[in-house]
Amino acid sequence: MAETSLNVLVIGGGGREHALAWALAKSERVRKVYVAPGNGGTAGGKIENVAIGHSASDFAALVEFAQTQNVGLVVPGPEQPLVDGIADAFKKVGIPTFGPSARAARIEGSKAFSKDFMKKHGIPTAAYGNFTDYKEACAFVESATFDVVIKASGLAAGKGVLMPTTKQEALQALKAVMVDREFGDAGSEVVVEELLVGQEISVLAVSDGYTIASFPAAQDHKRAYDGDAGPNTGGMGAYAPAPVATPELMQKIHTSVLQPSIDGMRRDGFPFVGCLFTGFMLTADGPKVLEYNCRFGDPETEAVLPLLAESCDLAEVFLAAAEGRLDAVPLQFRDGFSATVVVASGGYPGSYVKGRAIAFEPTAHDTHVFHAGTACDGSHVVTAGGRVLAVTGVSNTVQGALDRAYAGVATVSFDGAFHRTDIGFRALSQPREGLSYADAGVDIDAGNRLVDLIKPIVKATRRPGTDSDIGGFGGVFDLKATGYKDPVLVSATDGVGTKLKIAHETRVHGTVGVDLVAMQVNDIIVQGAEPLFFLDYYACGHLDVEATRDFVRGVADGCVQAGCALIGGETAEMPGLYAAGEYDVAGFAVGAVERSEILPRMDDIGADDVLVGLAS
Repeated sequence: MAETSLNVLVIGGGGREHALAWALAKSERVRKVYVAPGNGGTAGGKIENVAIGHSASDFAALVEFAQTQNVGLVVPGPEQPLVDGIADAFKKVGIPTFGPSARAARIEGSKAFSKDFMKKHGIPTAAYGNFTDYKEACAFVESATFDVVIKASGLAAGKGVLMPTTKQEALQALKAVMVDREFGDAGSEVVVEELLVGQEISVLAVSDGYTIASFPAAQDHKRAYDGDAGPNTGGMGAYAPAPVATPELMQKIHTSVLQPSIDGMRRDGFPFVGCLFTGFMLTADGPKVLEYNCRFGDPETEAVLPLLAESCDLAEVFLAAAEGRLDAVPLQFRDGFSATVVVASGGYPGSYVKGRAIAFEPTAHDTHVFHAGTACDGSHVVTAGGRVLAVTGVSNTVQGALDRAYAGVATVSFDGAFHRTDIGFRALSQPREGLSYADAGVDIDAGNRLVDLIKPIVKATRRPGTDSDIGGFGGVFDLKATGYKDPVLVSATDGVGTKLKIAHETRVHGTVGVDLVAMQVNDIIVQGAEPLFFLDYYACGHLDVEATRDFVRGVADGCVQAGCALIGGETAEMPGLYAAGEYDVAGFAVGAVERSEILPRMDDIGADDVLVGLAS
């Protein structure tokens, strides 16, 4: 039996802090968990609320309370007090704190700082630019060859990220952030970065500045309504571990991002102690960092903490991290899955009514109701925020965890309550029965990643008559938009022959794409026609996303040079027909010429005419 002697102070008052207090109170070593200020559900048993806030002006009172109550471990929850230096305040009086210093918390407090840090240490992330000058930011957007995301560099309560769909919207977003100061001082500097495409995952990890150990990867749901519709929120639900986060992927994330991040911060003079919460986009080029956070996420925390093994003492883990000995205490998890569904106030994330009474009924085994935006009003618990409750279910399967979470949601009620009914849809959307493409050796996910990757490449070939949006096998071309009066269509199809063997051997694929376009275009222009559009065909045994992307980039380059649009194509993955690393390609082009201008004009050719040859 462990000695019962440790008093813990959790700082914050949301669902994350309730989950942390709940998990810490399970430790046999912990005597009392204080939560400042806490909420309507954090008091009871070992847990006690403390009526102290967590702004910088409250630090002195928090330190005094911790000293008076013999607190031996402090766990700050929200990011703002960490950025303001709350961990430093406790360090000055010798109280172990599971949270980063103000210098280390810059990794979240300044997106510009974090992007420069990633660039310096070779952490995979999106291409970007940092700007304090509005005109320079606009010039960067105007010249960008990719879709962009606009981020206010400072803390903006989770609302400082804008995702425009056009350059005009991007310029408007810059004005809103930098000129109109929609996010206040957080927008005095902006990050303009490349829009990454793929599935997102969140990885929460514990570090002592040297060692880092991660929780199972989670996927959350930011949009307010089913089908990922409606405005962005702080998060309407989450589940873990995300099936897309395979053991191989998690190992790659550890070696290419997590450990290098911790090593880089230590070498730069601000070792990171606490929870490093990293958002990833799983792109066709591998996992890339979207952002760092210097604390636990919400609602990810409510999803991952119930997965801790019974033998894992979270208080011991946090204390070991705070004391620089994390390698001596294992972070262990139970088998199975968890799912969290957020119950919110009507109107959220906009305005909403507070003070509505909440009714609770008993919950089943492996179901937990964490309070977020609640408060006590006499003997009643009432709503006090937008996200009111986070209900978590745990089971051996994703579906079982979701069933338990939704059964738990049915045990709580208040006027105006709403929740999403499709949490976990990504995890449940993959077919499991019958013969699948995967069974046949075809990687559908790789094909989808390829389409996402080449969309901006293909978009660059647009011309009058088409917008060059790709994703299908064919496309539409508006011949009227070209201005022809009496057009005749001219078409050509071809491959590139034995040059492919050179591409296979040298692993240089872009020039093959250019050559493929040239073969068709040459056959069109010799008839006096203007090339209008092009379609490609790519066949392989196993889809190499990078090689195929390079080939399509070459096709797009050729189309730009020829003035034609790439409007469609097919990628055929046929295991067993092609050897590893080999592929075949073909193309089809269409052009137009006025009927009176068709070449050659045989009647105009006569004896003694001079034939001029031009290099291809």
